[in-house]
Amino acid sequence: MKFLVISDLHGNLDVLDRMDEQFKNADAVLFAGDFTKFGAPETGKPALEKLCKKHDVIFSVIGNCDDPEFIGDIEAADISVQKTLVNHEGLCFAGSGGGSKFTGETANERTDEELLSDFNIIIEQGQAEWNNLIAIMHNPPKDTECDKVAPEVHVGSPLLRKFIDDYKPLAVITGHIHESAGITKTESTTIINPGALTDGKYAVLEVEKKEGRWSVTNCQLMSL
Repeated sequence: MKFLVISDLHGNLDVLDRMDEQFKNADAVLFAGDFTKFGAPETGKPALEKLCKKHDVIFSVIGNCDDPEFIGDIEAADISVQKTLVNHEGLCFAGSGGGSKFTGETANERTDEELLSDFNIIIEQGQAEWNNLIAIMHNPPKDTECDKVAPEVHVGSPLLRKFIDDYKPLAVITGHIHESAGITKTESTTIINPGALTDGKYAVLEVEKKEGRWSVTNCQLMSL
């Protein structure tokens, strides 16, 4: 199964029209939030509507620039995996939305405990390993290639990192930190920050199931 991995659209409708071939070649789209341009909440809904016209199968959360109430819009569009668990083609998708508290200047900044709570549906089931889970979290987990604002400065979520270490999803899709596009691997999990789609950055993820277990067969950062 081939996924188009995107994040941080920030109201840039033009870039979506430059991605028609990428949408066409994907079995599904994984979007890690920030539909909305910083400080312009009116840009969120047009971005959502245009994205939904590009593909029939989208799994998404909202970002720190999106109003918390915008979760209702992506739920109405039937693309939300935030605070829930969605099954598709033998895979599970769950998500956490918003970003860590920082400046207080964006609409959807949350505590670490609040970010983690979106995965309660996973935690409460008590299953130790989720080999068929793709977790989408706008805020990156701590101490990876995907959460650095400087070479030695990691600003990701400690609790989201612990969630990954404890439940071992197949893959994690994140975003938020534009300057930290990257792919990293923990013991069991491939973590991808595709970079900001508003800047023409995206990624491709391919997975397959063999002998009862899922594995990542291809993962690449791309740019228009």
